[in-house]
Amino acid sequence: MWLQKEINLTAPCRGFHLITDKISSNIPEIKTINIGLLHLFIKHSSASLTINENADPTVRSDMETHFNHFVPENASYYQHTYEGPDDMPAHIKSSTLGCQLSIPISQGKLNLGIWQGIYLGEHRNHPSRRTIVATINGE
Repeated sequence: MWLQKEINLTAPCRGFHLITDKISSNIPEIKTINIGLLHLFIKHSSASLTINENADPTVRSDMETHFNHFVPENASYYQHTYEGPDDMPAHIKSSTLGCQLSIPISQGKLNLGIWQGIYLGEHRNHPSRRTIVATINGE
């Protein structure tokens, strides 16, 4: 079986947001898959997807703090500054973290580790709607 759908999300603010439940609730067909694979692809160059700690919210805030230090705004060498000081850093963060994930599906559930969750990395100061393409292959 193949299934593909688009999921629209809006991050409440810049930062890392746990979206595992939003993904699962938008794809109830996962419950019918005994063995398969979920592929997620975000259709944006200033946001990212990653998997990390799902229990302690300080991990998400530490991720944001680290990436803001690692990729600062207003670096004198940035040429792409047309959309504000957060634009080029957002592109760098997106490329560093990535725009896609593949997650196994086992017995009707995402087969993530006990402390793992799917993050949306929103790297712009004024978030907009983000579109994620979810593709499932399984039986």
